[in-house]
Amino acid sequence: MGKIWNNVRGAGRLVALLAVIGWSAVLYAVDRGNRRDAAGKARWLQGACRRALRVLSVEVESRGEPAQAAVIVANHMSYLDILVIASLTPVVFVAKKEVRGWPVFGWFAAKAGTRFIDRGRRGDVARIGEELGPVMAAGLTIVLFLEGTTTDGSDVLPFKASLLEPAVRNGWEVVPAGLSYAVPAGRTVESEVCWWGDMTLAPHLWNFTTLPWVRARVAWGEGLVSIYEQDRKALAVRLRDTLVKLRIEHGF
Repeated sequence: MGKIWNNVRGAGRLVALLAVIGWSAVLYAVDRGNRRDAAGKARWLQGACRRALRVLSVEVESRGEPAQAAVIVANHMSYLDILVIASLTPVVFVAKKEVRGWPVFGWFAAKAGTRFIDRGRRGDVARIGEELGPVMAAGLTIVLFLEGTTTDGSDVLPFKASLLEPAVRNGWEVVPAGLSYAVPAGRTVESEVCWWGDMTLAPHLWNFTTLPWVRARVAWGEGLVSIYEQDRKALAVRLRDTLVKLRIEHGF
């Protein structure tokens, strides 16, 4: 009986999620303010993510105030990270170029103003830096996942420092954000929320929708003014160490 109810729950949530996606697409099309500039796109994404989290029964707890007009550096475990952070504050993400080709998610990412980077091209960091300058000038917040991949959440991988170059060069504030999740007893965060390794998206998403509830927690650290950290590699190490401490302090 439990399996049947899980399947019913999952099916209902998928239908509701499709409705959210469709409604968000309509709002994007009919309201020019949602696509006029980076700020409008970020607010549109925030609304879409909040609606999606509601239908997926994901409760978000923010420990501290969400970063504003800064660069957020967060640990990365799942596609859910994106919805959680975007629901708390209008943001612009930097993602690997492959994300653009993902079904549905890629379309949303592109319409939301995500900057896509080719990690195989060393010079692409300079291009991204130029694109992020106007975003920061508009008072928006940028999100970086410096681990470079998703994990099972048991640890935080060493950060890749190259994407910090624009922040170091321009003296932008960089804020660490520690993410964690909780699920009911008998279910597991590592395999049912975290999406990593060789997991396939569609089966994982289906299983995720069968979870009775998910609690997402975001712990915000103190902002670091990157102009005082001229060495991007040193800044990356400091950010990771701070993020790890955040997760320990908050029992993640």
